[in-house]
Amino acid sequence: MTTEKLIHIVDDDHAVRRSAAFMLKHAGYRVASYISGVAFLKDAKHAERGCVLLDVRMPEMDGLEVLQEMNTIGIDMPIVILTGHGDVDVAVKAMRAGAVNFIEKPYEKETLLYAIEEAISRLDRNHDKDLKAGEARVRLASLTGREHDVLDGLVAGYPNKTIAFDLGISPRTVEIYRANMMEKLRARSLSEALRIAFAAEDGSEPVLHIPSVSAT
Repeated sequence: MTTEKLIHIVDDDHAVRRSAAFMLKHAGYRVASYISGVAFLKDAKHAERGCVLLDVRMPEMDGLEVLQEMNTIGIDMPIVILTGHGDVDVAVKAMRAGAVNFIEKPYEKETLLYAIEEAISRLDRNHDKDLKAGEARVRLASLTGREHDVLDGLVAGYPNKTIAFDLGISPRTVEIYRANMMEKLRARSLSEALRIAFAAEDGSEPVLHIPSVSAT
């Protein structure tokens, strides 16, 4: 890991900013903190390129709005989204908008550092895509029908309980299918599994389809 990389922390919660900054500085990163998305965007055009740790729930502009504005004005920095527990639908929207990863609050130090290191690697590779559509489809082809159903539900932004209800199985069974799906896709996190699903859709008709999962 390069110790000179810069992390922009964007969160209205002082305690979260202080805690994240402490962890990241001790891991060898430099840190710049912002109390809101608006404050970050004011500086972002002229700021040093780095990774952005971006909270979803903030006043004035939420994290998704900040991410969309970054895309609009051409601010090219890898983004890790901070979500509340159970905000899977928000995380999926963020990743479709270009976020590299997401982590749920409260998070462990190891979870934060893994997400940041993955995002930093995008800086080093100049945002080359991790996975080509063909390779993604090969990985998806290894899934069973039920494993596909579970992944479809996750791509739609549904939590395990909703997926279980729509498929007529128990939440525990969903967890088993989900674990098997993650292993076959060689994904260490839900964000990696989502990126594989999105990569498979890239440049073609979507591989994933959601008819078996309703929005209840």
